[in-house]
Amino acid sequence: MTDHVARIVTSLRHQHDQLAAAVPQLGEDQLTGPSGASEWSVADVLSHLGSGAEITRATILASVDDSAEAPDNQAIWDRWNAASPRDQAADFLDHDARLVELLEGFSDEERATMRIDMGFLPEPVPLEVAAGMRLNEVSAHQWDVAAGLDPAAGMDPEAAELLLDLYAGPLAFLLGFSSQPDQLSERVELGVDERAVVIDDAVAVQPAGSPTATFTGAPEAAVRLLSGRLRPPYTPEGLEVSGNVTLDELRAVFPGY
Repeated sequence: MTDHVARIVTSLRHQHDQLAAAVPQLGEDQLTGPSGASEWSVADVLSHLGSGAEITRATILASVDDSAEAPDNQAIWDRWNAASPRDQAADFLDHDARLVELLEGFSDEERATMRIDMGFLPEPVPLEVAAGMRLNEVSAHQWDVAAGLDPAAGMDPEAAELLLDLYAGPLAFLLGFSSQPDQLSERVELGVDERAVVIDDAVAVQPAGSPTATFTGAPEAAVRLLSGRLRPPYTPEGLEVSGNVTLDELRAVFPGY
C-alpha cells in the first residue's frame, strides 16, 4: 500500500509540475477554447480540477484533524464556477499545489494508517484509495487540457501504468461507475500488454489469461478508452482491436465522464 501511495504522490507532483509550466502560457483563446472533454473548455477543466483539489485537501484534513471542517462542496463549486477563466487557471495551480504538498508531507506511517471519509463511500478508505481517485481524475483531465491544444496528445504514460495497477486492486470499484458492460452480448477478455480487461457482468482488470480479443496500442490509450477518451479524433494511428469485439463496441461500454 505504502509503495502505491508513494507512486501516486510522485505522479501527482509530476503532473502538477507539467501543468504549472504550461497553464500560465495559455492565451485567453486557448483557455476558453475546447478541451478533450466534449462539453468543457480548457478553463472549465482547470476549474473542475481546482475545485476537486480544494475539496480533496479539506476532506483529508477533516479526516485526520478533529479541528478541521469538512468542505461545503456546493459552495466551493459555486465559487469556482463564478470565477473568470484566467482566475480559474491561476487558482487551480494554487489549490493543486497545496494538495500535492499536503500529500508529500505525510510520513510513511501516516500514509499507511490514516483513513479518509470521502463522504460518498460506505466507509472511510485508506489514503491509497483517496489519493488514487485524485490521480484518476487528474490524469484524465490533464489529458483533456492537453488534447484541447494538441489532438495527438497522450495521457502521461507512467500515470497510465499506475492506474492500470490500481484498477486491478483498490480502485476496481471505479470501473463499475464508468462502464456499461451490458452493451456487449458476450464475454470479452481484452488483452492489454500483460493485463486483461474482462467485460462480463461487470468490468475488471486482471493479469493476462486467455484473451478473446487484443488491444494493440499503448497502455495510456487503453486507460483513455476506459475513461471514454479514445473517441475517433483522439485515437492514435495504428491502434487496433481484434477478436470478438470492435473498438466501436468498446467505446459503447466506456462512454466516458
